[in-house]
Amino acid sequence: MYRYQLRHLFAALMVALPLTGLAAKASTVLSPDEIMSKAVERAESATSRESRPNYLYTKRTVTEDLDLQGRVKDRKEKLYTVSVEAGLSYLKLLQFNGQNLSAAELKKQEEREAAERQKMLDAKPGKKGDERENFLTAELVQKYNFSLIGEREINGRMAYLLSFDPKSNLPVKKLTDRFANQMAGMVWIDTEDFEIARAEVHLKAEVALWGGMVGTLRHCRFTLERARMPDGVWFNSDSHGIFEGRKLLEPMLIRTRSESSNFRRASLAMQ
Repeated sequence: MYRYQLRHLFAALMVALPLTGLAAKASTVLSPDEIMSKAVERAESATSRESRPNYLYTKRTVTEDLDLQGRVKDRKEKLYTVSVEAGLSYLKLLQFNGQNLSAAELKKQEEREAAERQKMLDAKPGKKGDERENFLTAELVQKYNFSLIGEREINGRMAYLLSFDPKSNLPVKKLTDRFANQMAGMVWIDTEDFEIARAEVHLKAEVALWGGMVGTLRHCRFTLERARMPDGVWFNSDSHGIFEGRKLLEPMLIRTRSESSNFRRASLAMQ
């Protein structure tokens, strides 16, 4: 259960946060709210997602449980292939801790993948998607006050650099609200595409789960990097975070890392 909550925390963190040469500096001065409105419009556009070309890439994740001195107690490393079809991302686990899956594990993986595909395909029109690439929504952006720091170069392109802080007295309607309502940080928005290029997030106050009975999260820092493909498609390329708190009665210190690489158009990869 706690792992399930952490998985949703990572999605909330990313919310608080889906060509060569230097992009030209934007000629029109936009307010922070206008910048974020354009970013949300891009992220929520079903037409934009569904018209994207199909892609394949490799994703490696590492989760480490640490003791209070920072020594690794347990380490889980997973290697996936990811297929992106009509804007939806599907993960297929290939290796766990450097070992290929057994025949029984592969069968379970295929059943899980089929169930995931069907769940997303059965979603209501306009609501299809997942939290791996499409995580920015108007509802969540409305939780924060944004300030424009200026324009900065990142990965050879110009981006708006904004800081954000949560508004006061935000409602809690679901579990992820508890985390998102306490998040602050900085976000880089590409000046041409209005896509998130980078985000740095931290926790402003301790968050309790079920009144503190399940656990608490006292500290976290999370960084997300995104990459633009030559055809204009954006992907999460790298993320890392550190999470410190309490799980039941035991102290908890978790370090995460995710790296994606070998992005290629699916049609080209199959030739």
